[in-house]
Amino acid sequence: MHPRFVLMITFFLAIYSCITYYLGWHITEWLDAAEIPYGSWAFWVPFGIIAYGYLLSRIPLPGTLKPLGRFLKVLGSYYIFIMEAGFLLFVLSDIVRLILSLAGYSVADYKFYAGGVVLAVTLLSLLLGSRNAWSTVIRKYELDIDKKARGNKKEWTVAVASDIHLGNVVGRKHIRRLVNRVNAMNPDLILLPGDVIDDSIEPFMRNKMSDLLVQLKAKHGTYAVLGNHEYYGGHVEQYVDEMKKIGIRVLRDETVEIDGALYVTGRKDKTAETVDPSGRLEAAELLTSLNLNKPIIMMDHQPTKFAQAAEAGADILLSGHTHRGQFTPNHLFTKRLFELDWGYMRKGLMHVVVSSGFGTWGPPIRIGSRSEIIQLRIKLLG
Repeated sequence: MHPRFVLMITFFLAIYSCITYYLGWHITEWLDAAEIPYGSWAFWVPFGIIAYGYLLSRIPLPGTLKPLGRFLKVLGSYYIFIMEAGFLLFVLSDIVRLILSLAGYSVADYKFYAGGVVLAVTLLSLLLGSRNAWSTVIRKYELDIDKKARGNKKEWTVAVASDIHLGNVVGRKHIRRLVNRVNAMNPDLILLPGDVIDDSIEPFMRNKMSDLLVQLKAKHGTYAVLGNHEYYGGHVEQYVDEMKKIGIRVLRDETVEIDGALYVTGRKDKTAETVDPSGRLEAAELLTSLNLNKPIIMMDHQPTKFAQAAEAGADILLSGHTHRGQFTPNHLFTKRLFELDWGYMRKGLMHVVVSSGFGTWGPPIRIGSRSEIIQLRIKLLG
């Protein structure tokens, strides 16, 4: 294992552990203030297991213990949100307590009331965030392309669902929502711009999720690209084969021509630059042999290198990956990291649409973002 990677993981675990201890300490402070009896071991051991559940779930377990691993992953997923929300709220409460103390106000009962407020706000956020994660909205964009239509078809309806993250948290029930909402659009094309599965392919296979995905219907087919999580899981070839069995082609630096009218180009994810021996092609290399008089829709999971795609001749670029931070205030970081972390922009003559995603990574919680499906209405010249 590379020393730099070991150092990075060590640093991450150190920060994670410090935040976890800070949160646990504040919870015990509130328990003391509320005069709720507890034993030190009885609190810290379960709290630690939950806090590190997401990491512990990645340890290979024998068959009889695999359900325990899945349970730990779900618990640990929810803790990721609780940790971030609790940390931010307790830091804010500590600042308020310091200000009140310096101003000469009594803070004798502050721990009890502040802890109660943090608990209430966190629980309310869990409820609201769950609703945002599971209640999907349809985002509609009308895109005009200054290219002549081939044949009589001047308008295309394209359904786009990125970042589905099928796994132990996002499962069959959410896929049914996807199938119902997408098929109701009666789309010409369905495009899946990466992270269809959440790391491991095991829950995808065990829960027979392909039986539901195969129900996605479009006049001219369904196409997908790889995201970073397909690479993280280490089952790329198996995943591509499983998708092929249900008629969904995963494009890996490949282009397909749709009914002689337009192209769909799928790039390998940016992760391929470091983990795939063959790397990935630049946008210009992918499009160089195409007829640029025809519309070109490009899928690239991570929203990067817009200018290169526009200069190469792409008319529409579809991405996901960011989840729009998934919960506030993470969107402040994604906005700084990416030229566009969510929504629509025009880059030269190219339309860019970045989705906040249909599923979730980690906790099924969204604050300041929603589970969404994109509906594109692409209009060509007559």
